[in-house]
Amino acid sequence: MIKLIKNIKVYDPEDIGIKDILITDGVIYKVEENIEAADYVEVIDGSGLIATPGFIDQHVHLIGGGGEGGFTTRVPEIQLTDLTRGGITTVVGLLGTDVYTRSVENLLAKTKSLNEEGITAYCLTGGYKYPSITLTESVEKDLTFIKEVIGLKLAISDHRSSQVTYEELKRLASQVRLSSMMSGKKGYIHLHLGRDDESIDLLFKLIENTSLPIAMFRPTHVHKIIDDAIKFAKLGGMIDFTVSLRESSINELLEAIRSCPKDSITISSDGNGSMPKWNEKNEMIGMGVSSTLNILRLVKHLINDQHHPPQDILRLCTINTAKSIGHYPRKGCIKEHSDADINIFTEDFTLKHVMAKGKWMIKDHEIVKYGTFERSNHE
Repeated sequence: MIKLIKNIKVYDPEDIGIKDILITDGVIYKVEENIEAADYVEVIDGSGLIATPGFIDQHVHLIGGGGEGGFTTRVPEIQLTDLTRGGITTVVGLLGTDVYTRSVENLLAKTKSLNEEGITAYCLTGGYKYPSITLTESVEKDLTFIKEVIGLKLAISDHRSSQVTYEELKRLASQVRLSSMMSGKKGYIHLHLGRDDESIDLLFKLIENTSLPIAMFRPTHVHKIIDDAIKFAKLGGMIDFTVSLRESSINELLEAIRSCPKDSITISSDGNGSMPKWNEKNEMIGMGVSSTLNILRLVKHLINDQHHPPQDILRLCTINTAKSIGHYPRKGCIKEHSDADINIFTEDFTLKHVMAKGKWMIKDHEIVKYGTFERSNHE
C-alpha cells in the first residue's frame, strides 16, 4: 500500500524541516512540502513527530556470541524484534570467538531469514581466528559470489585472537581488496581490537608501507585506544565505537566527535554478543550479554540529557554507517529513491513507529511484525 506521512519534522539525518514523505513499493518516492494524497493512500499524521532514517547496526552476533565459559555460555540467536524494538532496520551479522560450534553457513542462513522477515541484513565472513573460516573455503569466493557477504571479520591484539602477523594481515587485506573490486562491493576488514599493547600498530604499518587504502580497515571497540583511534580517523579512516552508557565511554565518544571528521565515526551495539569480565590474569570472572537496544538508548541520552544536536548524533548510526558498508544512499538517509527505512519518534525521542522497506514493524509503540518463531506467534 502507498503511504504518506504528513507534516513531520525530518532529520535526513540533517534537519530539513517539516516535510511530507510519500512511500511506494518499499521506497521513498518524494520528500516535499504539501504532497496531496489520493483516497487509496494510507495517511499518517506526523504533526509533532520526528522522522529519522532507520538505524544501521554493523556489529551484531545474529546467531549468538559467547562460549568462553563453556557450552552453557553460548548466547542464543537473535530474534527480529530484538532489532526492530531498537529502531534497527539494517543489520550486519558476524561471528565472534566461537568459530567451532558456529559457522559462516549458520550465519548466512540467519541473515537470509532476517531479510525474509522484513528488514535488511548482511553478514561478514571470517571470525576471530586466522586463517579465516569461510563457506567456500576461500575469503575471495565468499566475497565475490555470496551477495549477503560484504566484508571480513578478524580479531587482533587480543589474547583470544590468532596473533596475526603483519605479512598475514597484508596478504588477507589484498584478498579482500581484489575480491571486493570484482564483486562491486565496498569490501572491508572489520577488526576486533583487544586490550593487548600493540593495538592498531599493525594498521598504521600497513598504511605507511603499502598502497592498501585506509578505508578498507574498520577497527571496532576503539574506546580502548582513543588517542590512536583519533589519529586513525584523521588519516582518513573510519572508527567504530561499541555503544556503552558508562560515563567514561560516552566521554571518549564525544572526544572523538569533537576531534575527528564528522563522517569518520560510527557506533554499533555488539548486540547479542557475550560480555565476559576478565581479571588481570585474563581469567574470566563473569559473563553478560550486550543489548541491541543500546544504540537507541545512547541516541536518546545524548540528545535529551546532554543536549547534543540530533543531526550530529543520528549520523553515527545512519548515514556514516551506510557509507561505511557501501550502501548509501540506498540506506542511511531519507531521500527520494532510498529504501523506506524510517524511525518515527515523539518530541522526546521516544520511538513510536518503525518502518522497514515500506512496511510497519512497530506502530503506535506496538510490535506488528514478529519473527517466525517468536513466542507471540504461538500463543
